[in-house]
Amino acid sequence: MNKISTLLLLFFVCLSSFAQEVDEKEKEKALRSSTNFTWDGNKALSEDNFIAAEADYRKAIAKSSENSAAPYNLGNAYYENETYNEAFGRFKEAGEASTSKTDKHKAYHNMGNVFMKRKDYAKAVEAYKEALRNDPTDEETRYNLALAQELLKKDQDENKQDKDDKDKDKEENKDQDKKDEGDNEDKKDQGEDGEKGDEGDKDEENKDDNKEGEGDKESDQKKKPEPGEGNNEQNQQQPKPNQLSKQQVENLLRAMQNAEKKVQDKIDAKKVKGAKIKNEKDW
Repeated sequence: MNKISTLLLLFFVCLSSFAQEVDEKEKEKALRSSTNFTWDGNKALSEDNFIAAEADYRKAIAKSSENSAAPYNLGNAYYENETYNEAFGRFKEAGEASTSKTDKHKAYHNMGNVFMKRKDYAKAVEAYKEALRNDPTDEETRYNLALAQELLKKDQDENKQDKDDKDKDKEENKDQDKKDEGDNEDKKDQGEDGEKGDEGDKDEENKDDNKEGEGDKESDQKKKPEPGEGNNEQNQQQPKPNQLSKQQVENLLRAMQNAEKKVQDKIDAKKVKGAKIKNEKDW
């Protein structure tokens, strides 16, 4: 029983080793085929045949995931055609497939370049830093990192200034709104006071009118004789409304006579003096 178990175990070990060898051979074969398609793509790209190059690179990527050159070269082709989204995806794929630091450095460096084109400077800084972690000696990556950091700082300063300006405008608008509300309240108070003052004046006027009316009534009541009082002859001599009294008629006649006398005196005086003489001078 133990011998059978040992034989079975040896069989499975051999089978596993054989399978691994077959798998390794298949991977090597796939990688060689992928590499060949990559070379074809490079050739087509050198001849400015982007469509053929893109097709060959895609075939190479489909054949083997271990071929980091195919996605990297396809990423460069997209980058040259300004298709930056596609380029970034292929550079990222190359960085994940790369086993050497040199290849990883190139992939992350180019990812940083894509972020710079997008003006996403924060992500560009991180990509360049990752590239330098794989190759600290690359001066071009270091220069790009410094440039990305400078542009990022400039953007942050501008954004901060814009935010400060917006906050300032917001505060000024708040202050203006408060001022307008205060002015409206003052106008409202003045209007209410004015209305109250007018009403008070009207009340005072009405009170004065009432007092005057009451005074006139009292005066009329005092002047008006009570029934049965006074002399009947005096009552008869009083003129009716809109009718002149006897004394007023005599006064008017006397005034008219005096006026006529003055006019006659002027006429008699002119007769005595004679006509006005005109003096004419001889030459």
